[in-house]
Amino acid sequence: MKKNIIFISLITLVSCKNEMKPKEEQSVDASAVKVSGKEIFEGEGNCIACHKPDQKVIGPSLQEIGKIYKAKKGSIVSFLQEQSDPIVDPSQYDIMKTNFAITKSMSDEELEALEDYIYSFSK
Repeated sequence: MKKNIIFISLITLVSCKNEMKPKEEQSVDASAVKVSGKEIFEGEGNCIACHKPDQKVIGPSLQEIGKIYKAKKGSIVSFLQEQSDPIVDPSQYDIMKTNFAITKSMSDEELEALEDYIYSFSK
């Protein structure tokens, strides 16, 4: 009888230990990830193909976007989620629409990092 109790206790301890490990690893991994707006802008978002910091190329400059969105208290995140109308250059909206497939798949954290990056150019 004593052997059975010891055996069951040992199994319980081992199984509880294994359940706890993945949870600890997940929380460490999640907190270690920091999203960079610049990396998204130049990489996954491919925004740099049409937007430059200080000059209009295909789309408006980041300075212009940031300045107008701040002045009009708009939300770049809402625009990128296609939840609000364009306020900088509505004539370019049809060109920008092709990129919403990319921006809609981004997390809120990624979109907020992108918005912060754009605002960093406004004066």
